[in-house]
Amino acid sequence: MVRYDVTREGPGEAAARLTGRAVTGVRPLSGTLAEVTLDGGRVVMAKLGEEPAVEAEAAGLRWLAEAGAVRVPVVHGHEGRRLVIDRVRQGRPTAGAAVRFGRDLAALHAAGAPAFGAPPPGGPRDAYIGLAPMRNTDGDDWPSWYAEYRVLPYLRRAVDDGTVRPAEAAAIEGLCARLPELAGPAEPPARLHGDLWNGNVLWGADGEVRLIDPAAHGGHRETDLAMLHLFGCPHLDRVLDGYQQAAPLADGWADRIGLHQLFPLLVHAVLFGRGYAEQALDVARAAQAR
Repeated sequence: MVRYDVTREGPGEAAARLTGRAVTGVRPLSGTLAEVTLDGGRVVMAKLGEEPAVEAEAAGLRWLAEAGAVRVPVVHGHEGRRLVIDRVRQGRPTAGAAVRFGRDLAALHAAGAPAFGAPPPGGPRDAYIGLAPMRNTDGDDWPSWYAEYRVLPYLRRAVDDGTVRPAEAAAIEGLCARLPELAGPAEPPARLHGDLWNGNVLWGADGEVRLIDPAAHGGHRETDLAMLHLFGCPHLDRVLDGYQQAAPLADGWADRIGLHQLFPLLVHAVLFGRGYAEQALDVARAAQAR
């Protein structure tokens, strides 16, 4: 198979090659993202990224789509550092769409995964969450897997970078040791979006929500919900209403939100600095006080 040099290929060329359609217009949105209009009027997004991240995103979108639950953009193709997906025409958030999103998110989680930490089929083990590397390693027990592969790697990186002081790390390490007693009832691995902050939740012009930029893997369903709480989401109360109608959460789930936020907070501490580290430490200390 011919290997194209995508560092020299523009977004229009990539879209034409990966869709097999002629291009009639290109509108750059950033250095790595462009809106491309194809012959016939269909509009796609051409993205440029690191090769493992592109591979992981394409596999994640396809895995989420296979659940037939929450909508995601169609993947037209990917190769190397290029990915082409459908554009989502955006509208305004509504309470009705939020309830449907909650129900669909519950159905997505219920589609399951082979193990905690399992990557999407065909996706790389060494994936990404945003701009941070994320290793997908299988585990049978959520508390120990979450500590070993989601919390502690980013804590160690934050300490090495000087974002978290070594003496402060003990609070988070102590919380990890107590996760088996704090994690709530055991649940099977859920099919997670994995990076479910508000920027990755698009309210479509057709009245339906679509999810983009997943860091998809097998995990605990409360983690996706905790990320919605952490970074905000329009009509979040209605999203939760829809979710609870479809798949009620275990007792005490609201008290566990902080535990599940620890992972994204430490990722953000690694990427963006001390402010997020302080939030992570506050979460750990509050949980330890319970």
